[in-house]
Amino acid sequence: MPRSRQRATLESGLKLDLYRLARRGFIQPGGYKRNGISWTNNYTGELIASGVITADMTDPFDGWFHIEIGSVSQRIILRSRPRHFGGRQWYYVCPRTNIRASVLWMPPGARTFACRKSWGRQVAYASQFLTEVDRAHRGKERIRLRLCTIGSLDPDEWEFPPKPKWMRWPTYRCAEEKFDRYEAALDWGCLETVARILGPDWFEKAS
Repeated sequence: MPRSRQRATLESGLKLDLYRLARRGFIQPGGYKRNGISWTNNYTGELIASGVITADMTDPFDGWFHIEIGSVSQRIILRSRPRHFGGRQWYYVCPRTNIRASVLWMPPGARTFACRKSWGRQVAYASQFLTEVDRAHRGKERIRLRLCTIGSLDPDEWEFPPKPKWMRWPTYRCAEEKFDRYEAALDWGCLETVARILGPDWFEKAS
């Protein structure tokens, strides 16, 4: 059974993923950058919020990250640590707990970003409120929308989109396998629902 939704879901708020920001060029290890940033709904594409981020990572060991969203203005310390195989990995220093984190969240109603641990039981991931069937539907939809977005396809026209031009075949096949597993979970969920309605002997009669 899904849990009663008494806590805010993290995904309904805003997220700052340091690794993703670096991959997308919003921040630059070893340099200084200032960029506009926006958050959109994963399913509708609707704009949720927008702001400006500035990051100074010119020092190889310590830096800072600043975000402005309307009246919200927050400065966050950045620290780097050596990797096992060379180079350095950057982290946020959580403003509330002072622990290192690669992702910070601003849940609905909050006015600051902080790590998941700092919000405690005030928040939960959306998946914690879902049944197995809900998770399967959600997983299928995320894969379908991601492939359509990369391939510039209309999501309404595809149940499972073809491989986007620039996507590697192993990556596409992995997405296809996950999609199929979600499909199988949904099929099994439907069978269990029918069995509950028609009674425990239904499986034997149907086989």
